Amino acid sequence: QVQLVESGGGSVQAGGSLRLSCAASGMLFNVMGWYRQAPGKQRELVATKTISGSPTYADSVKGRFTIFRDLAKHMVYLQMNSLKPEDTAVYYCYSYYKAAYWGQGTQVTVSS
Repeated sequence: QVQLVESGGGSVQAGGSLRLSCAASGMLFNVMGWYRQAPGKQRELVATKTISGSPTYADSVKGRFTIFRDLAKHMVYLQMNSLKPEDTAVYYCYSYYKAAYWGQGTQVTVSS
C-alpha cells in the first residue's frame, strides 16, 4: 500500500548536476525528504520538506541542493548542483506520517 520509488541517480563529474525524483503512493505524507549513505558511513539527513513548512538542509549541502515537492503528483525532488565527490552515496527517499517509510535508494557517483 505504501511505496516510495526513487529515480534520477547516475554518475557525473565534480561540478555537475543531477535531479532526483521520488514518487510516493499509498498515503499523504506530511514530511518528505532525502537521506544518503556512503560506504562505511552512517546514513545522514540531506533535506526535508513538510507540506507547508520551509525546507531544511544539512550544512554540507546548503546553497547547492534544493528540495521541493509537487503535492498534486505526490512527488518530492532533490535538485543537486555543484556536486562534489563527497556527495557520492546512495540516496534514499524518506516520508513520514505516524511512521517512517523508505525508498529502495538510488546511487549517485561524483568523480573528480
